[in-house]
Amino acid sequence: MIKLKRIYEKPNEKDGFRLLVDRLWPRGISKDKAGVELWLKDIAPSNELRKWFAHDPAKWSEFKKRYGKELKSKKREIETLKSLLKKEKIVTFLFSAKDEEHNNAVALREFIAPKIK
Repeated sequence: MIKLKRIYEKPNEKDGFRLLVDRLWPRGISKDKAGVELWLKDIAPSNELRKWFAHDPAKWSEFKKRYGKELKSKKREIETLKSLLKKEKIVTFLFSAKDEEHNNAVALREFIAPKIK
């Protein structure tokens, strides 16, 4: 099961394995308080794509296409993620974006979920 959660929300036992999927460390939160077990920053969108998207919901569909294309070239990171998802009962993708519907964690879950069987 893949859950999504803003990193600014307090960690709890229902999160399972806590995985940060952002390229940049979130502002204003210490590593101790974040409760991150693994930071897969290389699975996040490239800086160019992240800046282009700028969390604009009007660009969401195109962002997902471009990010999916980037993910296809990140074979090592995808294999790491797939192994983790097969091993852990619950994995929570942590993200810092304020928009909880249009962010890289949502797009990553949509991309990876069909590949986990």
